[in-house]
Amino acid sequence: MAVPQPQTAPVAALAWRLGFLYAALFLVVGCYLPYIPVWLRYRTLDADAIAFLLATPLFVRIVFTPLISILADHVADRRTVLIVLAWGSLFSFMLLWVAPGFWQIFAAMILLAINWTTIMPLIETVAVTGMRWAGLDYGRVRLWGSVSFIVASLGTGVMIDRFGGSSVLPLLLVTMAGLVFATHLVPRNLAGAAAGEPPRRRRIRLADATALLRAPAFLLFIIAASLISSSHAIYYAFGTLHWRAQGFPAGAIGVLWSIGVVAEIGLFVFSGRIVRKTGAAKLLMLAGLGACLRWFFMAFDPPLLATVALQCLHALSFGAAHVAAIHFLAHAVPEDRAATAQGLYAATVAGLVLGVVTIASGPLYRILGGEAYAVMAALALCGTAGAVLLMRQWRGGTLVAAAP
Repeated sequence: MAVPQPQTAPVAALAWRLGFLYAALFLVVGCYLPYIPVWLRYRTLDADAIAFLLATPLFVRIVFTPLISILADHVADRRTVLIVLAWGSLFSFMLLWVAPGFWQIFAAMILLAINWTTIMPLIETVAVTGMRWAGLDYGRVRLWGSVSFIVASLGTGVMIDRFGGSSVLPLLLVTMAGLVFATHLVPRNLAGAAAGEPPRRRRIRLADATALLRAPAFLLFIIAASLISSSHAIYYAFGTLHWRAQGFPAGAIGVLWSIGVVAEIGLFVFSGRIVRKTGAAKLLMLAGLGACLRWFFMAFDPPLLATVALQCLHALSFGAAHVAAIHFLAHAVPEDRAATAQGLYAATVAGLVLGVVTIASGPLYRILGGEAYAVMAALALCGTAGAVLLMRQWRGGTLVAAAP
């Protein structure tokens, strides 16, 4: 990894552009993640259908995210790929808005998944490049995404209170247009813009990409991160709907989502210092423990004030897990396979495993209601055990050599 350079005017400009990119991204996420189930319910779909549609992008991601990520590394032009995907996502949201029935919605969700699900891994790759070549503090750049998530989740909650579930898709179109604009601000030569021209990268081959899958520590990391991440499935798919069933008003639900993200921001502010002290593997283990506690107590349908306190554990269950993953990939994977590693991580952690658990969450929630969170606590516990094994096996080095 390159030695971080002193903070200069070009580096500050790069940090600003990346912060704006994350802000635009999470305006979309803040509308989509908490409230697309509300829009699907507005379209008169039941719990099983909602779970199926929400899982569709996760399964599409299994195939397309690694392929698109490998392509981005192969052509060595991640910026252009990112711009094309952003435009494709905007078009997909338009189709989703006008889809007249279940199968048309399903088709639009597939097209959206092909475009949308690789945007996050590529943006994370851009951020990791900034870490490598400019010494950027990832958490302090990424926190602007969390701030935007708060704005979007609160604002969308207010709009739903006033105009109903039909308002979700128009808001998604507006925020997605902002993300399209932000992708055009990414520098064409990111590493050069950060700290001078880096060594010329050879275009990777498929064998270079698959070498990651033969590294035991990488597979162990994927397993641990997958289980911890997938424990959020009930929360993502039915958290808003269950809180509404408990009688929480939509405005309060927006606040609950925002409280979790505020706690996440607090962790991001100090994430650089935390990772230096704990290491990525230990931080992943702490994230698993936080998820266990969070979902165990959520299974008892706590009242509003207790739920507020539990939302603060989002700093661990999501925030710490995400920071741990980014730092693991930054240190364990060479630059020439950065997008590939992010794609494999997204396809497995936020695709295959989360998709399976999201599909299962429909019947689980229908049968158990809020008690389904206890199953999520068990998943998080297994992920914690995997992180403990990773701590024993990985000592912070690169798992595979960079291509010559």
